[in-house]
This record gives sequence, C-alpha cells and structure tokens, in this order.
Amino acid sequence: MSKSNATETDLLAKIFKATALPWDAAANLEVHLHTADPGEAGNSTTNEATYTSYAAVSVARSGAGWTGTNPVQNAALVQFPQCTGGTNVITHVSITPAGSTQILYSGALASALTVSNLIQPQFAIGALQITED
Repeated sequence: MSKSNATETDLLAKIFKATALPWDAAANLEVHLHTADPGEAGNSTTNEATYTSYAAVSVARSGAGWTGTNPVQNAALVQFPQCTGGTNVITHVSITPAGSTQILYSGALASALTVSNLIQPQFAIGALQITED
C-alpha cells in the first residue's frame, strides 16, 4: 500500500522536526472503497465509491481493530453497508484517520469487485494488510 503525499510530508516533519502528527488524537481509522486509484495526490473522496448506502467503515485504532507488526492486518471483519442501488466497480481501498480525508495508505484490490443491488462488500479478518518496507 502507498502513502499519500500529505502523509509523507507529515511523517518527515514528525521525524526531522518533531512536529505532531495531525491524526495522533484519532481514536479510529476509516476504510474507504474506490472505483479507481485515488493516487498519492488524492484524498479519500477521490474516486470514492458512490453506490447507494455506501459509507466508509470505522475501525478502532487499537489491538481490537488491527493485529500484527509488519504487516499489520485487520483483526475483525470490515463490512460495508449493503448496496441498495447503483453499481460501482471497486478497484482500490484506502485508510484514513477518522474524520479526515487524508489517506494514510491506499492500494489496489487483488481483483476488482462489482457492487450492485444487495451486494455487501467486506474484508475478512486479515485480508487488509499494510506493510512498511
């Protein structure tokens, strides 16, 4: 998964200038679905899913929400609202601090997922893996 340009800038400021990270106080992270790559210059609204009933999913920023060290993976099922109208082809996922559009990580799905009426996208336990290299 890739970091956004804004996140890269924030991390450099934290490491080299001891600047506080803007998301340090966020208790949760949000997982977003995208119909195309939001890109490093984008945010969570860039190419975000638009099917009826779609909403990002909040995941606790704790051991209850995430497990592992490197990679880190989701510790519980991440389940989005069921589609009640419209159609989207989901190709990417991103993770942001709750209440922010700043992408901490984004990446392509292994295969695209077509979401239409009555489809409920989800990530099984351990399916979202974030690695630092």
